[in-house]
Amino acid sequence: MFRFDPKKLKRIVIKIGSSSIVGQDGAVRLGFLGELVALTGERVRNGAGVVLVTSGAIAMGFTRLGFAKRPADIPSRQACAAAGQTELMALYQTLFSANGQKAAQVLLTRDDIEDRRRYLNAREALSRLLALGLVPIINENDTVAVEEIVFGDNDRLSALVAGLVDADLLVLLTDVDGLCARPPANGEKPEVIRAIDGPLENLGAVVGRAPQKLGSGGMVSKLEAAKTCREYGIPCVIARSSGEALTRVLDGEEEGTFVAPLGRKILARERWLLRAAGVQGTLVVDDGAAAALRAGKSLLPRGIAEAAGQFARGAVVEVKDESGAVVARGLARYAASDLRAILGKNTREIESILGYTYGSEAIHRDSLVLINGEPS
Repeated sequence: MFRFDPKKLKRIVIKIGSSSIVGQDGAVRLGFLGELVALTGERVRNGAGVVLVTSGAIAMGFTRLGFAKRPADIPSRQACAAAGQTELMALYQTLFSANGQKAAQVLLTRDDIEDRRRYLNAREALSRLLALGLVPIINENDTVAVEEIVFGDNDRLSALVAGLVDADLLVLLTDVDGLCARPPANGEKPEVIRAIDGPLENLGAVVGRAPQKLGSGGMVSKLEAAKTCREYGIPCVIARSSGEALTRVLDGEEEGTFVAPLGRKILARERWLLRAAGVQGTLVVDDGAAAALRAGKSLLPRGIAEAAGQFARGAVVEVKDESGAVVARGLARYAASDLRAILGKNTREIESILGYTYGSEAIHRDSLVLINGEPS
């Protein structure tokens, strides 16, 4: 039974962790990387767009700089990333050239995705690279950004990139067969959870928080990435980094752990609001306003009970009901100070209170995305 129709995979994001690039012995896994490049080139030649999100710069850099192991302090890790990135890209360039495939390096930071203008610029650049038949190879710019250095190993970045390029599938490659129901005992083969279509919030206790030796992620950050994708409406698979496993995943066969999307693939603007944008304030709404939002209505000032934080007009704000549950995120039509002046008021009173009006809605429904029932 196929998990999805592989013929409908037009854009694929594949994330490769540090442990998939460099083995525990410190040697580069050339065999696997050669298989990865060959499979990627085959998909591109068949008309798909493939984006690689790669880790490994720090893992390749610390040996080059003379460290016996991955350094603990952030500045040393940043130095390793700078030294290792050149080697990492040279390796990819050699492998892709030998396969007759062109590739391009793209370095991103979280700020590039949170800022709306930079987000759109990145999306246009990646779309153009894919249209030209290139394989974008994305890494976080670890020399200036440290979030994924500390925890994530680019897992979360890969989910945001999947939303950025409107992917049909995210594949998270790692050094295990998938998400295991429990740790294996006495050398027995681990029991892999083949599919997840229910809530993810309780699975953290199953997988723990221990990262791999060379990476900074582990299964918890992969589950966070999978959760983001399922909210986007994009299927995700966590699987072992081998050519055989990747082939089966891309063919839609049962391999690794499949995390099903919650529903339809949401629009690009909704994806940015949902996970990529930085939240700058919070609006607490009454039960009637929360129900109206869930029914697809705009948010009006009279339904707002509280406006927390300092934010400007056009800022991304989170909307919560009176129990504290997140209902939606959206773009505020009014600054925080204005909303505090008009909350609970009828729309006809806005201009008389403020002396001006930007419209009757505090957040228009076209600039709003609902949050699903899972905790954010």
